Amino acid sequence: MSCILITGGARAGKSSYAQKLAADIDEKVLFVATAEARDEDMRLRIERHKKSRPLNWDTLESPSEVSKAINEKAGEYPVVVIDCITMLVSNIMLGASDEKSAESAVLKEIDSLINAMKAKSAAFILVSNEVGLGIVPDNELSRNYRDLLGRANQLLASYADEVYLLVAGIPVKVK
Repeated sequence: MSCILITGGARAGKSSYAQKLAADIDEKVLFVATAEARDEDMRLRIERHKKSRPLNWDTLESPSEVSKAINEKAGEYPVVVIDCITMLVSNIMLGASDEKSAESAVLKEIDSLINAMKAKSAAFILVSNEVGLGIVPDNELSRNYRDLLGRANQLLASYADEVYLLVAGIPVKVK
């Protein structure tokens, strides 16, 4: 069992790098997708991502209950890619009734995800965005999202065996 966290900015090459690492480990891969096609741009992004994956990989769509999906399905695979934590946090936040319940639900899911990964023998490759490097967002929801994703990334990085920051398509090993 191992865990690799890949983080970085938008369009930095995180997903491509995760796919390369996964393919180098084994050909039998479970790809857990968290994005939902809420608009045309996102639908097109999802389609591009699907086309970039090897045809023999299995895909499981799980927008908000990744830990449950891992508990139910990951035992069959030597490699599991979760792409991405960024959308997982967003989906959970959007489904919550208020800020406090959103924070609680996100942190509970991240804790459950870590426990689910600990219980499996698969190699896990997680993709997440680093959204706290830019300007301070101008609204409370965006600031809360940035902060909560930052906390989720810290928890996952603490658990991970390796952490990579992707900068302009170049992986920089952080841990």
